[in-house]
Amino acid sequence: MSDQTQWTDVTMPQLAESLVSATIAKWLKQPGETVEQFEPICEVITDKVNAEIPSTLDGIMGDLLAEEGQTVAVGELICRIQTKSAAPVASTGATSIAPAPQGNAQTQVQSQQGAASDQSMRGRFSPAVQTLATQHSIDLNQVTGTGMGGRITRKDVLNYVQQGGSAQAGVSEQPTATTPGQGSPFAGRQQSAVQNSTPIQNMDPAIPVRNSGIHLTEAPKAPAIEVEGGNNRSEYFIDVTPIRSAIARNMRQSVSEIPHAWTTIEVDVTNLVMLRNKIKNEFKQKEGINITYLAFLMKAVVNAIKEYPIMNSVWAVDKIIVKRDINISLAVGTEDAVLTPVIKKADQKNIAGLAREIDDLARKTREGTLKLDDMQGGTFTVNNTGSFGSILSYPVINYPQAAILTFESIVKRPVVIDDMIAVRSMANLCLSLDHRILDGVICGRFLQRIKENLEGYTLDTKLY
Repeated sequence: MSDQTQWTDVTMPQLAESLVSATIAKWLKQPGETVEQFEPICEVITDKVNAEIPSTLDGIMGDLLAEEGQTVAVGELICRIQTKSAAPVASTGATSIAPAPQGNAQTQVQSQQGAASDQSMRGRFSPAVQTLATQHSIDLNQVTGTGMGGRITRKDVLNYVQQGGSAQAGVSEQPTATTPGQGSPFAGRQQSAVQNSTPIQNMDPAIPVRNSGIHLTEAPKAPAIEVEGGNNRSEYFIDVTPIRSAIARNMRQSVSEIPHAWTTIEVDVTNLVMLRNKIKNEFKQKEGINITYLAFLMKAVVNAIKEYPIMNSVWAVDKIIVKRDINISLAVGTEDAVLTPVIKKADQKNIAGLAREIDDLARKTREGTLKLDDMQGGTFTVNNTGSFGSILSYPVINYPQAAILTFESIVKRPVVIDDMIAVRSMANLCLSLDHRILDGVICGRFLQRIKENLEGYTLDTKLY
């Protein structure tokens, strides 16, 4: 076994079967830093969720071959790691051993010089770049842009400040720019994230954050979206993120391929409201989480699917595939995207178990820690559009599922009961269905069963 220094090429792994590329969001390790096996080396953005790529070996980080913001196809090189082992290393990200290129630094310089010849985006500045330039009194015309089309990046501005290009010695007043590692490619991203999150943090805490599907108890993270100035003050541009692109693609596919039909039904949830008011404080003390109406709705939906399993199916051209496992997708809306995390085998959980799953997914969504496994395998989607006051909506089916159900806002209405008028808590259930698989009769019966399940809750209903 030789101890000669070797270089291991690290490629973009296939994080999921359907993913063919990912975007480098942030490098967590810089050239020269020690890397341990299983330690995350970078964060990537996929069209589903954000994820971390771990190192498959111990060593020292070498060249970074992909820049932050760059979309890399599966199998393409992203970096090199220096090791002292000559033996091949097995890697889930597909690694190959090759000598370190001697002229790498020169190659990078030539690449940058070639990119500098294209100045088509020279005059387009992001708000983060403009803010940094204002803070340090920098003339952006004097800064060399290394981004695509000669565009000036946050890193370019920070490097210019480090080289003494600032007209004012006010760098010490900027904690983000003067902390250790300010020369890293993502120092500016950290600065931008703080700036972007300021409007949300300054919001009145008494005003709840708009969301759908799950009630978030605090403001979600501000979207790290690059915003660019337009040609005039009447417009600006927002770069489309991989997640937003996936949403657009899936919604277009759903609407174009699935013949949508929809139906709605009114439900009396007065008993459910009374039940929740009775047990919510005790449940909070016992479980440490809030119990929402969504847990009761989901239980009612799961029990109805058991009776009508065709609702839990997928269209496959020459056949209809009925799924045995009932995996409920939750349409969770944040400020910049709609995600559909999945509760696996929901039919095997009681109301308390569903409430715990909902709270766990809400926390992961809020913290941005959803994994790819959390997003896969859904067979039927439930949405809570009533969380932002909607009383009637037409949801788009979560392709390739057969149906999606929305739970609208609970409102008090005068209702006729036995020829007498009473004030009851009422809500609408709206169902969108794939008319290739489902028809009005089966969906009407399915909704009626959910209605009966919801109206069947009493003060004696058990959560466990």
